[in-house]
Amino acid sequence: MAKISACIISFNEEKKIEDCLKSLKDVADEIIIVDSYSTDSTLEIAKRYTHRIYQHNFEGYGKQKNQAVDKAANDWIISLDCDERLSTELRASILSIKQELDRNTVYSMARKTFYIYRWLNHCWYPDRKVRLFNKTRTRWLDNDVHESIDTSSMQVIPLSGDILHYSFDSFSDHLKTIDRFTETGANDLLKKGKPVGFLTPVTHASWTFFKLYILKRGFLDGFAGLAVAVLSYMHVFIKYARAYLMQKTHPDKAS
Repeated sequence: MAKISACIISFNEEKKIEDCLKSLKDVADEIIIVDSYSTDSTLEIAKRYTHRIYQHNFEGYGKQKNQAVDKAANDWIISLDCDERLSTELRASILSIKQELDRNTVYSMARKTFYIYRWLNHCWYPDRKVRLFNKTRTRWLDNDVHESIDTSSMQVIPLSGDILHYSFDSFSDHLKTIDRFTETGANDLLKKGKPVGFLTPVTHASWTFFKLYILKRGFLDGFAGLAVAVLSYMHVFIKYARAYLMQKTHPDKAS
């Protein structure tokens, strides 16, 4: 039977990390945590579940997650964020294939988000993520945000069950994330040489709203669905607007 290392990155996650770690029982043979110098009780809680805890300055989500992967003793990796946990069905799915994991295959999982007061069944679902993979065959791409596993030349198999994502507890949390991620996202756009014109913020943001609220039927998620669609519009608009303004004020940053 294959052995699996759970790899987690953390920073001030005292409210959520314990449920994440509990959900890995029986699935993970070891837990690796790379922390970014938390100042709350995150490490005290984490020490109840693992002694494999390391400190590393945050360099972006992809690079930080690869730091954890590189410290794992096992080839098979399952990756969770601190605000995520494995559902009972997903745990059973992973355990059922643990004896027959294929190193040339990565395994994707649907992610279901709890937003402030309710589950989102449409606008951000199923939001499939590859989170189980063999580190000898692939790893995280070095994106600062929206990190993902390199699945080129790999077979992707979906598993039953959900990653339960306890995302934002309030509008304030969501707005803070938008402010933080849009700056990093704008820098990413310029690094990659993505063209950003005068109308790009509006066109991309409008498509995001239409996709979430109409095509994915976010309207069925009630007020939470409307809030997510509107704030996602804002997120995309600000990201591209920041990139556009960077081009104007710092043309040397645009490649």
